Amino acid sequence: MEETRRYTQNILTSVNILKQAFRTQSDMAGVLRKLAACIPCVWIFLMLFDPSLQTGAVTGHREPIPDDSKDNITIFTRILDRLLDGYDNRLRPGLGESVTEVRTNIYVTSFGPVSDTDMEYTIDVFFRQSWRDERLKFDGPMQVLPLNNLLASKIWTPDTFFHNGKKSVAHNMTTPNKLLRLVDNGTLLYTMRLTIHAECPMHLEDFPMDAHACPLKFGSYAYTNNEVVYIWTADDEKSVSVAPDGSRLNQYDLLGHVIGKETISSSTGEYVVMTTYFHLKRKIGYFVIQTYLPCIMTVILSQVSFWLNRESVPARTVFGVTTVLTMTTLSISARNSLPKVAYATAMDWFMAVCYAFVFSALIEFATVNYFTKRSWAWDGQKEAQEMRRRESSSFSKKSNNTFNIVGTTYSMSVAKDPGLTTISKSATSTSTPSQPVREIRLPKMDGEYVPEGGRKSYNRVSKVDKISRIIFPVLFFIFNLAYWATYVNRKPTINRNRNGGESWGKRTMAMAMGLAEEGLGGTGGRRDYRGDNSKGDQDVKDTGRQGKRNWQHSHLPGDLIFRLMEQMDGVKPK
Repeated sequence: MEETRRYTQNILTSVNILKQAFRTQSDMAGVLRKLAACIPCVWIFLMLFDPSLQTGAVTGHREPIPDDSKDNITIFTRILDRLLDGYDNRLRPGLGESVTEVRTNIYVTSFGPVSDTDMEYTIDVFFRQSWRDERLKFDGPMQVLPLNNLLASKIWTPDTFFHNGKKSVAHNMTTPNKLLRLVDNGTLLYTMRLTIHAECPMHLEDFPMDAHACPLKFGSYAYTNNEVVYIWTADDEKSVSVAPDGSRLNQYDLLGHVIGKETISSSTGEYVVMTTYFHLKRKIGYFVIQTYLPCIMTVILSQVSFWLNRESVPARTVFGVTTVLTMTTLSISARNSLPKVAYATAMDWFMAVCYAFVFSALIEFATVNYFTKRSWAWDGQKEAQEMRRRESSSFSKKSNNTFNIVGTTYSMSVAKDPGLTTISKSATSTSTPSQPVREIRLPKMDGEYVPEGGRKSYNRVSKVDKISRIIFPVLFFIFNLAYWATYVNRKPTINRNRNGGESWGKRTMAMAMGLAEEGLGGTGGRRDYRGDNSKGDQDVKDTGRQGKRNWQHSHLPGDLIFRLMEQMDGVKPK
């Protein structure tokens, strides 16, 4: 700007000189005034066509413009702008040309808890998907480009959903927990953190010694197997892995898992479904402490009444009624932690047998009590009259209060003690010399007797009590031996349902974990919900082979995506 002012000042100085030179000439005055009026117009014209006058820079010494062509941020910004220019995220990769192959991988960070009443479980996972999109190929200084999750909304992503999920939550704190990585050949790795509440059909016939296979099923919602197919990244251990400290189970042991692949048919076509079965075995310790031991102690307590005197009616009644009510309470409380199933569980059978033992002990006491006489003493006159009525055909009464029985005379003597009644021999037969008087003990019904010496006596121990003291403990011991030998020593069984309905039948844990020929855990296994469809099966196999060839023929290293899955989030599956 200073240079411009000097330039303008020089021009004005020249004009003034010309004014003074031609001051005398009147004709030149008008010319000079016109020239002075044109000078500002000339200066504005020069300002517009010469930028150096605006910036003040000296001509020939311009400042260099910075070259940002080597900046990675600028390079990839241009690359992404070019990739997204004209990209339609409504269309899947390879539309009309090939089947889109989606590779999946699951890392379980937390498993549990499991709800028996709702028949569901909770699982927290890193859900990973990888596919190839030819439209996103690029050439740049980096082979793998980490991207923000915002780009996921601008490109095509699989419409994966969980078939048996009741409620799924995608974590968004502090930002959406999503990761997106783009490889230079167009392969994408997309992962997200999910918490899933999934159904777990349970068969509780063996409760609490039962085992279950809780499934996790996912697949495409809209694309059939002719458009999108899912495959596992690797084998069981690498495709689905559980964190070492990921178990949140209090009542179960997580034994392992088995992965598989199915094809389901519906009115809109056939769909590929990826399955993972988590094998759970229930811990029995809680139920032993809370249910089994109280039931056993209640049965033993009910059998203590066999050792009480049968005249102790209040004590034996309390034993019987209290134990029956205790068993009823235990049965109700044990059922509160279970769903309302229509069949009996193993615990139900145990409690039913214990209830039968307790109730039988109460019935046994009622039986013994019914045959027990509650009067110890005899009234001598009444007993004499009763004896006279019973033996009127064999006895003849004499005036001295004696009885003549087949030639032998006996006298009736009633002791002061009401518990003693005897008959003394006071006469001899006609052919036998006189003999000393002897006492004869008269028996009474059901073990009650009158002893010699005239003292009062209780009833003898009932034969029913004597037998019960042996039979009841022996039978209860045999029952426990058979019960625990049956349920503890046998292998756990796994029941699997399709959609929570039709049973797939029971498989032992060994079959579920190791035998691929059973068709339960193989990665290539295919099950059709609606009968055999060999053509559809062949289509899936053909498309799978083609996708595998396409994957291997790309210039991407064979295990690059899997290594990305291992290294992402700083977690490496076993």
